[in-house]
Amino acid sequence: MPEQRVLVLGANGQLGKALRAEFPQAVIYSREDCDLVNIDQVDQLPIDQFDVLINAAAYTAVDLAETTEGAALAEAVNASAVQALSHAATEHGILLVHVSTDYVFDGTKNTPYLETDQFNPLGVYAKTKAQGDLSVMLVPQHYILRTSWVIGDGNNFVRTMASLAERGIKPSVVNDQIGRLTFTKDLAAAIRHLINSQSPFGTYNLSNEGPASSWADIASRVYELTGHNPADVTGVTTEEYFAEKEGIAPRPLWSMLDLSKIEATGFIPASWEARLQEYLA
Repeated sequence: MPEQRVLVLGANGQLGKALRAEFPQAVIYSREDCDLVNIDQVDQLPIDQFDVLINAAAYTAVDLAETTEGAALAEAVNASAVQALSHAATEHGILLVHVSTDYVFDGTKNTPYLETDQFNPLGVYAKTKAQGDLSVMLVPQHYILRTSWVIGDGNNFVRTMASLAERGIKPSVVNDQIGRLTFTKDLAAAIRHLINSQSPFGTYNLSNEGPASSWADIASRVYELTGHNPADVTGVTTEEYFAEKEGIAPRPLWSMLDLSKIEATGFIPASWEARLQEYLA
């Protein structure tokens, strides 16, 4: 079977960098090659020359998306561009792989979210991501990877906490948002697995395995693993953390994703605790 021709969008993001390693033969487009804000550039993508299109690009500034300018950017990248990519993938009969988010849910559940659970996005970013998902679901050949709390090569929560620890800062960190980290290494590997195994098309949840944890729990673990005192991290509620701050997007308090569907295809992600140790080493 000949090597599939793969096009990756969003090459410079945390996931994009992991996809470069996972798909070394792929054609990689960064924002400089195709700015998803510009629908003309999206329409000019040579999609008919590929078998698989992986969209790892997104507007993810959740608080800025609450501003007029940010809302327009989120709508352009997360909804309008994805609709255009979906139409092109359908027209040319190619596989579209798209990355979604736990933010499409409102976080009021107390058991892990299933792929079939109903959307109830809370903020502008969340609503635009939900719109994008709905477009991709209409593509005959598609995989949606719904993920949460992504950590990879770039600016992220773990790196911020490690930096604070090194500087002797004792942070207040949210302790009522519950979920699991997703390392881009595993997310990229899961995408390759679904494609190579020809798993049934549809939506698959993907985070790392491991216990449900708060951001404060993870911060404490980062302090511990970097040789600092985990007690330096103080847990606070989301309401306390954002008190008197303006323009803050609502966050889902529960981001646990049920992994049984993707695990049934034979892909078992590593635990977030093991990946965190590796990452900080």
